[in-house]
Parts: sequence; C-alpha cells; structure tokens
Amino acid sequence: MAGHSKWKNIRIRKGKQDAIRGKLFTRLSREIMIAAKNGADPDTNVSLRMAIDKAKEASVPKDNIERAIAKGSGQVDGENYEEITYEGVGPGGVAFMVDVYSENRNRTVAELRHAFSKGGGGLTENGSVAWQFRMLGQIVVKKEGVDEESLTMAAIEGGAEDVITEEEDVFVIYTPVEALHECREAISSAGFTPSDVQLTRLATNKMSPTQDELVKTVKLMDALDELDDVKETFVNVDIPEEIYDLV
Repeated sequence: MAGHSKWKNIRIRKGKQDAIRGKLFTRLSREIMIAAKNGADPDTNVSLRMAIDKAKEASVPKDNIERAIAKGSGQVDGENYEEITYEGVGPGGVAFMVDVYSENRNRTVAELRHAFSKGGGGLTENGSVAWQFRMLGQIVVKKEGVDEESLTMAAIEGGAEDVITEEEDVFVIYTPVEALHECREAISSAGFTPSDVQLTRLATNKMSPTQDELVKTVKLMDALDELDDVKETFVNVDIPEEIYDLV
C-alpha cells in the first residue's frame, strides 16, 4: 500500500512544528475533551483512552489531562469543541482534507478561507475531494528492540491490512477503521507498545504537481498548521524531502 511516505513527510514534520509552536498540548487537550463527551471513564471509552495515551506520550501534565476530561464530560464548564473536516483544493489542483477542533465554526471557516486564498487555493464543498482519500486506522510502533516478523504476525492476526517497514525509526501499521482497536489490543497483548494510535487518511488518487506547485503546497500546509483550530492536514501528493529545503 502506498502512503508510508505521507506519514514520514507530514506526520513527523507536523510533530516538529507543533513542538516549536507550543501548540501540541492544546491540541491533545482538545482531543481529550471531544473524546470525553462520550464518557469520562477511559476503561469504557476507547477513544478517550487513546487520547489520554497520546497525551501521556507527549508528556502532557496529569493536571491538564484531568482538566480536559472534566471539561469534555461536563463536570466543569468549558469550551464546547467539535471535530470537523473541511475540504479544499490547493496549488496545482492538490486535494486537501483539514481536520479541525473548533468551538466557533464561523471563525474557523473564515481563517481557513483566508489561508487557502492566500496560498493559491480555496475551500470546496463537502465530498468534492474526500473521494480521493481513504480513512484507515494507523498504529505506529518504534523499531528499537522490536522483532519485525513477530510484530507483523501480531498485527495481521489483529486485522491489519498492511505493515510498512521502510521507515527508518518506526513501523507503521494500517487497519480498517473497524479493526483499529482490536489490532491495537493484539499488538499490545503480543508485548509491543504503540507510540501512536489514530485514524488517518491515505490518498487513493495521487497528484503529480510541478516542483513549484509542491513548494506552494507545503507553504499552504504550513499556513494551515499555524491556525489554532487545525488538528491535521492531509494532501494527495508525496512530498520529496528536498522540497522542504526550498520553502
């Protein structure tokens, strides 16, 4: 399955940007708040458990996690965030899927529209580009001390569709959405510890823009990531490492 380069180019790059801008804690707290709407007990709320695990992995303080759970579950007053996906087209016709956490749709839409307009693209109607992506479960396991064959067998038994081994530091496992939790449990039961578990979008229809269009695409991605409400951005292109040196 194609797509491992997308994880490398966008997920890792995004992680670095979050750390630099100091927004990672905020985004993870919002994710916990949204998950906690379905219950404050991580033992019975799988989405909340995954959000908490991700926050702990990023060293989010315990007080921040507990406060986010309390706000999300209605135990204390707080912002009413919702998760929304917007679609757009960027330079060279590149398709964009933008996941956001917002408590004010009008503000969020205005900020997204401005970023797209300035970056040579525009927001589009729901469904206009979504068909070019497939929603999948994604589990990341660090390679250090991990036996590839054993991990692969455990993942397959848990319902995985593909195990990407070409990345330098991690294994990336893709599952059908409905098999994500079962696969995670199978991997954990086999003695492996995922460093990241989430739903992701992989492009099924890849574009081949020019170098200049790729540079503009990365600049637009950066502009979107600078917005407080943006959780993650997905595009239907593979971006070579050398493109980042031109931005």
